[in-house]
Amino acid sequence: MEIILKKDVTGVGYKNDLLTVKDGFGRNYLIPLGLAIVATQSDKKQLAELKKQQAFKEDKIRKEADAIVKLLEGTELKIAVKAGTSGKVFGSVNNVMVANAILEQKQMEIDRKKIILDEGHIKEVGKYKAVVKLHKDISVEIDLDVVAE
Repeated sequence: MEIILKKDVTGVGYKNDLLTVKDGFGRNYLIPLGLAIVATQSDKKQLAELKKQQAFKEDKIRKEADAIVKLLEGTELKIAVKAGTSGKVFGSVNNVMVANAILEQKQMEIDRKKIILDEGHIKEVGKYKAVVKLHKDISVEIDLDVVAE
């Protein structure tokens, strides 16, 4: 029987996949638990339209991410923080501070959750790297120069 998965099912497939499964598995497990529906002709057409729309949205998101990558590539952000004479930072530099530095220096707003620091936070003055993960397979590495005020 042909089914359309409504949720991700481990070992079977992912949401919105059109699959052929054995009748008993579909009727006794997938459909009663709400994990799948029987694939009728109209459901197949709806699924095709949905996938087309998702592909269009995905393409748009990728293009925006590529544009941001071009603007951030080779960027070195200077972050001024209060630090002691030994170079230890009072507090730490985290992804929020990096996001604010990008906003100030590049006039570009990046969600702080997309910024990944090597150790999660920086505790000393120096040069570091951060990764901005814009999409599941699109990311850019930026250099950070943490200096004492």
